[in-house]
Amino acid sequence: MADEDNFPKSIAIIMDGNRRWAKANNLNTALGHKKGAETVENISRYCNKIGVKYLTVYAFSTENWKRSKSEVSALMLLFGKYLDRFLKNADYDNIKLKMIGDLHADIVPKSLQNKMENLEKQTANNTGLQLNICFNYGGRDEIVNATKNIAKQVKDGKIDIDDIDEKLFANDLYTAGIPDPDLLIRTSGELRTSNFLPWQITYSEFIFLDKFWPDFNNDDVDYCIEEYEKRQRRHGK
Repeated sequence: MADEDNFPKSIAIIMDGNRRWAKANNLNTALGHKKGAETVENISRYCNKIGVKYLTVYAFSTENWKRSKSEVSALMLLFGKYLDRFLKNADYDNIKLKMIGDLHADIVPKSLQNKMENLEKQTANNTGLQLNICFNYGGRDEIVNATKNIAKQVKDGKIDIDDIDEKLFANDLYTAGIPDPDLLIRTSGELRTSNFLPWQITYSEFIFLDKFWPDFNNDDVDYCIEEYEKRQRRHGK
């Protein structure tokens, strides 16, 4: 890779197109999601290999619960299997896992909650890539939740209204302590951010690819990084 100073240390991905990939290949939806999960594994390992420090992926949104019961059930089963598989390989790959979202909501199966907690504990001391998986995540929900937490702190007399600034607010988000993405990638040709990290991507560079997530590969990572390195990030200056 090129100039280290201009290398994206934090990348976020909206992994879109599993269902359409399955349909295009005359497969059922579940197989599309399975292929998508395999792509997450491959891309995570590659990003770890080339020196990306943080990879944040949009796995399941708060809106995704509106899908059919059969698809949601299949996704929960697949996600559980993925977490089990990740646990077996995480230490070997030296990847640290962080779950992001409303993880303890009643709608989230307890078995998944336990697996997510165990994985975070098991990989806490790993020093390679930090893989942030956004599950039961919604950007507006995250901001509302942070606002409620801060309002309660003011009400309880722990902070004053004048103490509230961007840094304090960011520390009440699910992503507290995680650098904002340098680069946001979305697959499938859609040109929107779909309630993903609205606070954090304010100054991210966007790249939209006209290919489904299961077809996304290491060459695509290289392409996106090369495109990113060509840009000048001014942050409003």
